[in-house]
Amino acid sequence: MTIRRATTDDAAALGGLRWRRLTERSGCTAADRTAFLEQFSAWLTDHRSTHVPFLAEVGDDVVGMAWLMVADRVPAPTRRHRRSGDVQSVYVVPELRDGGIGAALLEAVLAEARQLGLEHVTVHSSERAVRFYQRVGFQHDQRWLRWEPE
Repeated sequence: MTIRRATTDDAAALGGLRWRRLTERSGCTAADRTAFLEQFSAWLTDHRSTHVPFLAEVGDDVVGMAWLMVADRVPAPTRRHRRSGDVQSVYVVPELRDGGIGAALLEAVLAEARQLGLEHVTVHSSERAVRFYQRVGFQHDQRWLRWEPE
Protein backbone atom coordinates (compact mmCIF):
# COMPACT_ATOMS: atom_id res chain seq x y z
CA MET A 1 0.00 0.00 0.00
CA THR A 2 1.18 3.50 -0.88
CA ILE A 3 -0.21 6.74 0.48
CA ARG A 4 0.68 9.87 -1.42
CA ARG A 5 -0.40 13.45 -1.83
CA ALA A 6 -2.55 13.65 -4.93
CA THR A 7 -2.31 16.28 -7.67
CA THR A 8 -4.62 17.64 -10.33
CA ASP A 9 -3.32 14.83 -12.56
CA ASP A 10 -5.22 12.47 -10.23
CA ALA A 11 -8.58 14.19 -10.85
CA ALA A 12 -10.10 11.15 -12.59
CA ALA A 13 -9.05 8.79 -9.80
CA LEU A 14 -10.24 11.14 -7.04
CA GLY A 15 -13.48 11.86 -8.88
CA GLY A 16 -14.04 8.15 -9.42
CA LEU A 17 -13.65 7.44 -5.71
CA ARG A 18 -15.95 10.31 -4.81
CA TRP A 19 -18.53 9.03 -7.31
CA ARG A 20 -18.28 5.54 -5.88
CA ARG A 21 -18.79 6.82 -2.34
CA LEU A 22 -21.81 8.89 -3.31
CA THR A 23 -23.45 6.14 -5.36
CA GLU A 24 -23.17 3.69 -2.48
CA ARG A 25 -25.88 5.75 -0.77
CA SER A 26 -27.86 7.35 -3.60
CA GLY A 27 -29.55 6.56 -6.87
CA CYS A 28 -27.24 8.41 -9.27
CA THR A 29 -27.24 6.88 -12.72
CA ALA A 30 -24.27 6.04 -14.91
CA ALA A 31 -25.31 8.86 -17.26
CA ASP A 32 -24.55 11.34 -14.49
CA ARG A 33 -20.98 10.03 -13.99
CA THR A 34 -19.29 11.67 -16.98
CA ALA A 35 -20.70 15.12 -16.20
CA PHE A 36 -19.77 14.70 -12.53
CA LEU A 37 -16.17 13.75 -13.34
CA GLU A 38 -15.78 16.79 -15.61
CA GLN A 39 -17.19 19.09 -12.95
CA PHE A 40 -15.08 17.42 -10.25
CA SER A 41 -11.89 17.94 -12.25
CA ALA A 42 -12.66 21.65 -12.62
CA TRP A 43 -13.51 21.89 -8.92
CA LEU A 44 -10.22 20.23 -7.96
CA THR A 45 -8.26 22.72 -10.04
CA ASP A 46 -10.17 25.67 -8.59
CA HIS A 47 -9.70 24.48 -4.97
CA ARG A 48 -6.13 23.19 -4.94
CA SER A 49 -5.03 26.04 -2.66
CA THR A 50 -7.56 25.10 0.05
CA HIS A 51 -8.10 21.34 -0.37
CA VAL A 52 -5.20 18.90 -0.08
CA PRO A 53 -6.06 15.41 -1.36
CA PHE A 54 -4.31 12.15 -0.52
CA LEU A 55 -4.63 8.83 -2.36
CA ALA A 56 -4.14 5.25 -1.23
CA GLU A 57 -2.95 2.77 -3.84
CA VAL A 58 -2.52 -0.98 -3.73
CA GLY A 59 -0.51 -2.04 -6.73
CA ASP A 60 -1.98 -0.18 -9.69
CA ASP A 61 -5.38 0.27 -8.03
CA VAL A 62 -6.53 3.49 -6.37
CA VAL A 63 -8.39 2.28 -3.27
CA GLY A 64 -8.89 5.25 -0.99
CA MET A 65 -8.72 8.99 -0.49
CA ALA A 66 -8.79 11.63 2.22
CA TRP A 67 -8.83 15.40 2.06
CA LEU A 68 -7.56 18.20 4.29
CA MET A 69 -9.42 21.48 3.82
CA VAL A 70 -7.31 24.40 5.03
CA ALA A 71 -8.97 27.67 6.04
CA ASP A 72 -7.41 30.99 6.90
CA ARG A 73 -8.56 32.37 10.25
CA VAL A 74 -8.85 35.94 11.45
CA PRO A 75 -5.42 37.17 12.62
CA ALA A 76 -4.62 37.79 16.27
CA PRO A 77 -2.04 40.21 17.68
CA THR A 78 0.16 37.31 18.79
CA ARG A 79 -0.44 35.13 15.74
CA ARG A 80 -0.98 36.91 12.47
CA HIS A 81 -1.10 33.85 10.23
CA ARG A 82 -3.73 31.53 11.67
CA ARG A 83 -5.17 28.51 9.89
CA SER A 84 -7.32 25.54 10.79
CA GLY A 85 -8.24 22.37 8.96
CA ASP A 86 -11.10 20.00 8.37
CA VAL A 87 -10.80 16.34 7.39
CA GLN A 88 -13.14 15.63 4.50
CA SER A 89 -14.24 12.72 2.32
CA VAL A 90 -12.20 9.93 3.85
CA TYR A 91 -13.13 6.91 1.77
CA VAL A 92 -11.79 3.39 1.30
CA VAL A 93 -13.36 0.97 -1.16
CA PRO A 94 -15.67 -1.40 0.76
CA GLU A 95 -13.76 -4.56 -0.06
CA LEU A 96 -10.60 -3.21 1.63
CA ARG A 97 -12.07 -1.50 4.69
CA ASP A 98 -10.82 -2.32 8.20
CA GLY A 99 -7.35 -3.14 6.89
CA GLY A 100 -5.48 0.01 7.95
CA ILE A 101 -5.84 2.01 4.72
CA GLY A 102 -8.10 4.63 6.30
CA ALA A 103 -5.74 4.97 9.26
CA ALA A 104 -2.77 5.47 6.92
CA LEU A 105 -4.69 8.12 4.95
CA LEU A 106 -5.65 9.93 8.15
CA GLU A 107 -2.05 9.77 9.37
CA ALA A 108 -0.94 11.50 6.15
CA VAL A 109 -3.64 14.17 6.53
CA LEU A 110 -2.65 14.88 10.15
CA ALA A 111 1.05 14.96 9.26
CA GLU A 112 0.22 17.62 6.67
CA ALA A 113 -1.80 19.54 9.28
CA ARG A 114 1.20 19.50 11.64
CA GLN A 115 3.56 20.60 8.88
CA LEU A 116 1.24 23.49 8.01
CA GLY A 117 1.05 24.52 11.68
CA LEU A 118 -2.75 24.37 11.81
CA GLU A 119 -4.32 25.47 15.10
CA HIS A 120 -6.84 22.64 15.09
CA VAL A 121 -8.44 20.11 12.79
CA THR A 122 -12.10 19.12 12.82
CA VAL A 123 -14.01 16.29 11.22
CA HIS A 124 -17.68 15.65 10.59
CA SER A 125 -17.94 11.91 11.01
CA SER A 126 -20.43 9.21 10.24
CA GLU A 127 -21.57 7.34 13.32
CA ARG A 128 -19.63 4.26 12.16
CA ALA A 129 -16.34 6.19 12.01
CA VAL A 130 -16.42 8.09 15.34
CA ARG A 131 -14.23 5.53 17.13
CA PHE A 132 -11.82 5.55 14.18
CA TYR A 133 -11.22 9.28 14.67
CA GLN A 134 -11.13 9.02 18.46
CA ARG A 135 -8.31 6.46 18.23
CA VAL A 136 -6.01 9.12 16.75
CA GLY A 137 -6.98 11.83 19.23
CA PHE A 138 -10.14 13.52 17.95
CA GLN A 139 -12.49 14.39 20.80
CA HIS A 140 -16.02 15.67 21.11
CA ASP A 141 -16.05 19.42 21.71
CA GLN A 142 -18.94 21.08 23.51
CA ARG A 143 -18.09 24.44 21.94
CA TRP A 144 -18.68 23.22 18.38
CA LEU A 145 -22.08 24.39 17.17
CA ARG A 146 -23.63 24.04 13.74
CA TRP A 147 -26.24 26.03 11.87
CA GLU A 148 -28.10 24.81 8.79
CA PRO A 149 -30.49 26.88 6.70
CA GLU A 150 -34.08 25.74 6.67
